[in-house]
Amino acid sequence: MRHDPHSRRYVNKLDATQVLLKLQSDCDEIRQGHVVVRGGGEYPFHYIGHTHGQEYYSVTIPAAHRTEYAFKVFSCGLERWVTPTGTHFNGGQPPDWFTYEPADHLAFATPAWVRDAIFYQIFPERFCNGDRSNDPSGTRPWGTAPALRNFMGGDLAGILQKLDYLETLGINALYLTPIFKSASNHKYDTIDYFEIDEHFGDLALLKKLVKECHQRGLRIILDAVLNHCSNLHPHFLDVRKKGPKSKYWDWFFIKQWPIPARFKTHQEALDHYNCWWGFYTLPQLNYHNPAVEKYFLDVATYWIEQAGIDGWRLDVPNEVIQSFWPKFRQAVKTVNPEAYIVGEIWDDATSWLQGDQFDAVMNYRFQKALLGCFAEQKLTVRQLDHTLRQIAVDYPEQATAVMLNLLGSHDTPRPMTAAGRDETALKLITTVQFTFEGAPCIFYGDEIGLEGEKDPDCRRCYPWDKPELQHQQLFAHYQKLIAIRKANPALRTGTFRTLIADDDRELYVYERRLAGNRCLVAVNRSANPHVIDFGEDLTGHELLHDVPLAGSSATIAPRQSAIWRIA
Repeated sequence: MRHDPHSRRYVNKLDATQVLLKLQSDCDEIRQGHVVVRGGGEYPFHYIGHTHGQEYYSVTIPAAHRTEYAFKVFSCGLERWVTPTGTHFNGGQPPDWFTYEPADHLAFATPAWVRDAIFYQIFPERFCNGDRSNDPSGTRPWGTAPALRNFMGGDLAGILQKLDYLETLGINALYLTPIFKSASNHKYDTIDYFEIDEHFGDLALLKKLVKECHQRGLRIILDAVLNHCSNLHPHFLDVRKKGPKSKYWDWFFIKQWPIPARFKTHQEALDHYNCWWGFYTLPQLNYHNPAVEKYFLDVATYWIEQAGIDGWRLDVPNEVIQSFWPKFRQAVKTVNPEAYIVGEIWDDATSWLQGDQFDAVMNYRFQKALLGCFAEQKLTVRQLDHTLRQIAVDYPEQATAVMLNLLGSHDTPRPMTAAGRDETALKLITTVQFTFEGAPCIFYGDEIGLEGEKDPDCRRCYPWDKPELQHQQLFAHYQKLIAIRKANPALRTGTFRTLIADDDRELYVYERRLAGNRCLVAVNRSANPHVIDFGEDLTGHELLHDVPLAGSSATIAPRQSAIWRIA
């Protein structure tokens, strides 16, 4: 909420009795500050830091009931009040107050298990072919160059066969792109939301996969495509056949009927009905129709109840009317309060992360920042730090803790390709990925340096039978990072604090800290070694290279990273 050009406040209801307030200010001279609760005392600020010329402060206050408050800050020798009507310099009482109504805010609970999760995203058609008897007609040899419409035969049986491999890597959570009945290799054009695609398996096989994953301590979430369906979906076929007489006529946005079977241009399709980005195979669904809403709420709960899945990744949820998502959350969380709901939002996702819709989003802002700094070198180290901390400031702490921090996906070039085949750069990127706030996510094959440009090229087959395409040192680096993250709770749930963001030395150092566990992380982007002055005498161990630490400084080699566990 903006109340004047110089400041902004954030409100985050932590539970039934506490609310966390954050203040953003463009004044860098604030030396002291409090939140003053009307009739209830003062609570001092905690300084978070600064990003992009803004200063950030936070404070937690008791607020079980309606509470009036204002910010009192001291800067440039003056006392100031920050209130709903702006900044005031008068002493005494503030001229007006912010009002906090508990009923207007939801206590935002996100799944505890995600804080410990290491996700692995699988595009089933290209991960492993475990059952050749269900291959689509015309299936190409494994490893054929991916195209928009070719098939390689990957399936759920293949995932089952590779669970040992995933455990060896250290994975404890799977995210599968769509597995429901569809005519495509990617399955983002659903024909039947209540049926597993026959070329992937069936309900019994999915249940077997989920059961086996759970027995191994792996969670599994599925991909829901709820903005549009396939033009072969029975409801849409009924509309094409019967026109306005179809009981599903209002399930879609029909403009002209009869509807041709094919179109020459996107615009020609859009002249007849709304479809995703003009693709005639993807008619858009009408959520203003209560029947559509009920249908997809049933889909959301069916797979949790029937197969025991642990949550949903939501495809293009920003294109579905936002009033649907609180109902979706309520339906899902009623069946499984610990189910994970993560949306595909590429930019600022603030409005979806208020406690009533998603738990987190695919953190593409994080991905762009890391690749921009270490692969493309478009961002300086300081700009990277500001961007990462801005993301954390923008979202409630509960969402930041379970953000899906990815580097590659089925929609983007492979990290190895984006890094220009520079394995060293990729190791720097992954060090930050696995030591930052949120849950790291690996797109299948990224751990061995699989290459690929934007889709469909990024959807290459995993080269199980071609060791020459597997970067074993990179795989070992992923293994080690995963093991380090699992062994240090500070890297999963600890506080984050920047220590050094030095553009001259291209050096980035930060701290993750939790009671009983403290880690320092350093990443050196430059071609020169650097001495890091910790400002205090420390004892501990560097975990990536197995080197003891004793003293107030350490040297980091050129284009290397380090993780110190402090005793």
